[in-house]
Amino acid sequence: MSYDKELVAGKLRRWDRYLNRYRLPAWEEIPDIGLYMEQVITLLRRYLDYLPPELKDEEAITAAAVNNYVRNRVMPGPVKKRYYRIHLAYLIMICTLKQGISLSLVQRLLPAELTEEQLRPIYSEYVERHSLTARYFTQEVRAACATILEHEGEAPAMLQTDRIEDLIASAAVIGGFSRLLAEKLLLLQGHTVEDGGSLELLP
Repeated sequence: MSYDKELVAGKLRRWDRYLNRYRLPAWEEIPDIGLYMEQVITLLRRYLDYLPPELKDEEAITAAAVNNYVRNRVMPGPVKKRYYRIHLAYLIMICTLKQGISLSLVQRLLPAELTEEQLRPIYSEYVERHSLTARYFTQEVRAACATILEHEGEAPAMLQTDRIEDLIASAAVIGGFSRLLAEKLLLLQGHTVEDGGSLELLP
């Protein structure tokens, strides 16, 4: 494999800027006027425009996916075919969480029967956590890529490398470990050490 380090460095810098500026919409910014499915899909694609065009072989946000979330009770159903703020907040969290954990585990983390009053603080905390995590992630990537980015004086990171292949492998492994940690912690919900829960995270 061969990579143009200047191209990679430019992409990393642009993604760093993008993620550090990116914010999920605040609760008050989400429309509560009753949108039809086509309007919901358009709005969600604008809110969650994570993927660069070259990775969009298939649209991640579709009417079929939304219908599936409703059918499987991952979120509340529309009111007379219209979606309100509560539905959009659910969809934003579902679509972002689904990048890291399975839909069945999203459902465990985010019960579908929450009222608007119950969901609002959960959503607002999620937006803040999402932003903090994005900033943390970009800091770690910046440190790991200090050589590629030619950042002199950057404190050396454990995963620092000047090989793009190493960076790709590390990102893939971190993604796998992160998913496993989230899933293992979610499976402890409602359990205690006495009834079969475990103090160990490892199998």
